[in-house]
Amino acid sequence: MYYWRKLTEIQKERVLKDRKMGKLPWHRPPHFDFGGSFTFIITAACFDHNPIIGCSVKRLAEFEESLLNACRDVSEKIFAWCVLINHYHILLRTDRIKELRKALGQLHGRTSRRWNLEDKTVGRKVWYNYFDREMKSHGHYWASLNYVHNNPVHHGYVEHWQDWPYSSVHEYLSEVGRDEAVRIWLEYPVLDYGKDWDVF
Repeated sequence: MYYWRKLTEIQKERVLKDRKMGKLPWHRPPHFDFGGSFTFIITAACFDHNPIIGCSVKRLAEFEESLLNACRDVSEKIFAWCVLINHYHILLRTDRIKELRKALGQLHGRTSRRWNLEDKTVGRKVWYNYFDREMKSHGHYWASLNYVHNNPVHHGYVEHWQDWPYSSVHEYLSEVGRDEAVRIWLEYPVLDYGKDWDVF
């Protein structure tokens, strides 16, 4: 979305032509259908990255719980999550991707309506969209998990993973232990993971 705004009209025409030829959605991330059980990272952001989720601690906590409840119903396992003031990431395994997409759409619809009423901003666009990416390998999975847990540090909210309360980091550390978490962090570094995710 943000990349799109920087393009000239000629560049926009070229991008749209390429997306039409590839049978991809014109202005949103593609969502491919999968048969069977797969692990995905799901990412969604508030429109223009406005800090709508994080307008209060109460809202952050309530949204974290709502997100997990929506995903638990249609997932085999949730591996990691992080909710920030203007976006979220969740890493999970499901064999019901279409139902998961529907559940997230309903969650976004409910929260948009409720938050706009609370903030007296009826009609405001709350969510931009979301994308789901399938894990391609063992390394991709662990780098994704590190990315999710490191996100509050990456965005400058805290200095250490475990200082951000709206994530799965404490469950993860208690499951694998600090030494193993450090080993995984060093073996599967984040590097430039996530760069340009908001291109389309």
